[in-house]
Amino acid sequence: MPRVLHTAQALVDVILEIDELPPRGGNANARSETTYAGGAVTTLIAAARTGATAVHGGAHGTGPHGDLIRQALARDGVALSDSPRPDLDTGYCTVLLEPSAERTFLTVYGAERQVTAQSLATLAPEPGDLVCVSGYSLFEPTREPILEFLESLKEGVDVVLDPGDPFATFPREVQNRMLARTTVWTSNADEAKALTGLEALEDTPEAIRRRLSPGAAVVVRDGERGCVVFHHGRGTQIPAFPQKAVDTNGAGDTHTGVLLAERALGADWESAATRANAAAAIAVTRRGTESAPTRVEVDEFLS
Repeated sequence: MPRVLHTAQALVDVILEIDELPPRGGNANARSETTYAGGAVTTLIAAARTGATAVHGGAHGTGPHGDLIRQALARDGVALSDSPRPDLDTGYCTVLLEPSAERTFLTVYGAERQVTAQSLATLAPEPGDLVCVSGYSLFEPTREPILEFLESLKEGVDVVLDPGDPFATFPREVQNRMLARTTVWTSNADEAKALTGLEALEDTPEAIRRRLSPGAAVVVRDGERGCVVFHHGRGTQIPAFPQKAVDTNGAGDTHTGVLLAERALGADWESAATRANAAAAIAVTRRGTESAPTRVEVDEFLS
């Protein structure tokens, strides 16, 4: 069975619940503090809980943050292909969470930046596997190792790009090098608009598709309006399941993990996206980044 493999950073999320962001130079009191494993972990846990084989190939540290990452992955049977980096801990992200569920991020990097093309190659992707890449990995110093690794992959390995906010800001040559190897694009609406420069969201999937490798698929999420799946020259709107959100942190990563796991298990794009929409709807009703539902929970939700 194809596997879901991830190259991106596994970070620790320190979530501070606040009433509102303070003004610049001001002060705010946190109502609570909770620590979770986040980043690539959220996608991989979602894939594993759906029933796929999931493996993390990014770097991780040897301190308490690295321990937390490994424990979170182990609970759901997610494997690690690389060894911990000695004398350096995994980085962390402070998340300021407002009552509206809006989030603000402050990131401190650590061992997860110490990747090479050779360390990523420990994932040993085979044709049919789905290799996930985050746009945040395309900053220096991880840009060249990621691109070198992707350009060495065997024919038939799917490369899945989650561009994040920064991808549209990268130089055109960096974008082209990444997109030439991308066979699956999955993003939110703002990220799709930023790359294409188009105002009409419905026009973005086809425009993105023209920049990808032949036969690629494009998935664009649009919150409570669901997502669009574009492949084989046509787009399909997949409805959402709107819920009252308490924490949107990790919802997009949960959607991606379930989408790819369903594909690995043999589902068509439309069926996979329907279940991914349902999983994301469940995730936003729970707190934390490890909120992905199990396959049984998605079945019950859809029934």
